[in-house]
Amino acid sequence: MKHIIPLAFLFGLGALGGCATNDSLENLPPMPAAKPSVDDLKLGNGMDEPAPVDDKNKQAIQATDNDDLWARLRAGYGLDLNIENDRIRVQREWYARHPQYFTRVTRRSERYLHYIIEQAEARDMPLELALLPIVESAFDPFAYSHGRAAGPWQFIPSTGDYFGMQRTWWEDQRRDILKSTNAALDYLQKLSSRFDGDWLLALASYNAGGGTISRAIRHNEEAGKPTDFWNLNLPRETTAYVPKLLAIAQIIGDPDTYNVPLHPIANEPYFITVNTGGQIDLAQAARLADISVEELYLLNPSYNRWATSPDGPFRLLVPVNRAERFRNKLVHLPKDQRMQWGRYQIRPGDNLGAIARQYRTTPQVLRNINHLKNNTIIAGRTLLIPGPASTNSNDSLSAETRLAKTQSKRPKGRQRIDYTVQSGETLWEIARRHKVGVPELAKWNGIAPKDNLRVGQSLAVWTKGSLAGSPASVPAASNPNMVRKVRYAIRNGDSLYAIADRFNVSVNDIKSWNNSVASNQYIQPGQRLTLYVDIRQTH
Repeated sequence: MKHIIPLAFLFGLGALGGCATNDSLENLPPMPAAKPSVDDLKLGNGMDEPAPVDDKNKQAIQATDNDDLWARLRAGYGLDLNIENDRIRVQREWYARHPQYFTRVTRRSERYLHYIIEQAEARDMPLELALLPIVESAFDPFAYSHGRAAGPWQFIPSTGDYFGMQRTWWEDQRRDILKSTNAALDYLQKLSSRFDGDWLLALASYNAGGGTISRAIRHNEEAGKPTDFWNLNLPRETTAYVPKLLAIAQIIGDPDTYNVPLHPIANEPYFITVNTGGQIDLAQAARLADISVEELYLLNPSYNRWATSPDGPFRLLVPVNRAERFRNKLVHLPKDQRMQWGRYQIRPGDNLGAIARQYRTTPQVLRNINHLKNNTIIAGRTLLIPGPASTNSNDSLSAETRLAKTQSKRPKGRQRIDYTVQSGETLWEIARRHKVGVPELAKWNGIAPKDNLRVGQSLAVWTKGSLAGSPASVPAASNPNMVRKVRYAIRNGDSLYAIADRFNVSVNDIKSWNNSVASNQYIQPGQRLTLYVDIRQTH
């Protein structure tokens, strides 16, 4: 994975009940980490990151160690950080060469690190593990990797399912700070037990899968070689994964020696959990707590939409110093004002399930808010439907808006076309046709290279040079919907020049889009051409 890319939102799966077996643990696949760009200051969802609440450019904490979260972290170190080899040194030198990146990542951790440390301490785990989200996601809760891993701990769908993290239209719980942190620590503990308390092998398994590590160990045993992490033949990403964490822990253990500044973090909780008692509009909640919507999303990044899930959990994380205000305002807010309500007039043939699907809610929610005893509805009557309170602010960080922001990021020297996926097409075929790389195309559209495409799905394709003969002065990003893919059937009397003139494109454009005429000026009636046309320029 070359860059963090924003999220793809998948269909919902129910939570898994009960405890997983060792056999299923054995079969959990690798979880490749995202690799953030050093130069990209934005989060994986495309938004600019707000400063932590009440951050006042505070000076480094110089009181007792009890006041400094970094000191608490160091006191709980439990791994052998005296190991020195080239693999660790290379990683440590990389971070030392990028101190601004390190400062940015540690600043980003301020919202989450205290909670993670508390949970790891309660389990008596080495506190170096609390730094793993730096390796996994750079503490970006919206990070999404080429392997479809999501969230600060980078769970892939199957492993997220194993640990009961649901994925629905409303939310992806792999990004939930509480659920993903506890699932990650559960997983690491299981892996540690599997490898007799060897935390380096547990960490390697978190990345490569326990089966991969077990096979590597068996191979070395059969060859009479040592079976510790440093002597195993492992995937390239995994061989660097553990040294990265050790290098980070060494730097945080002695930042002055490596001349890497840490963002000071107070040894106190950043957020607190507040019971909302039901579904609530996120922009409404942000106003009640007197914080920005962006801040609320950073603390509650699992939500894909403008509101919390109607199915729960009915809770929000809010900054500690805003919690009392939020609770008081929430108590005095009438329940019918927690959401913006639309009205739907029931038509003959309607049923509650279909209406719920149309408005992305559930029959139970519609029954509750309309005081229905069952799913029976009567044509002509009106139903209250939940919806966003403000199309300008509430939905600014929804899945669709985040995707639009991602697709509109214009790479230097490129022009955008919007491509509609046809039946049977793959990302590889579309990338090849447009002469772009699959990883690039995936990144531009907030998906992973192996994600399935949907018929009718719209992809942003950023190609080199101007498109469809349109003048360079027309910025594709500012008017992306003006370029369309056209399938043109050649008629009697047509020529490439006539077609090019009709659609205001060049003959060379047509040839580049159609291999069948790339080396042939002659065309036949009935033959089909693919054209990318600026609909403002045709005649």
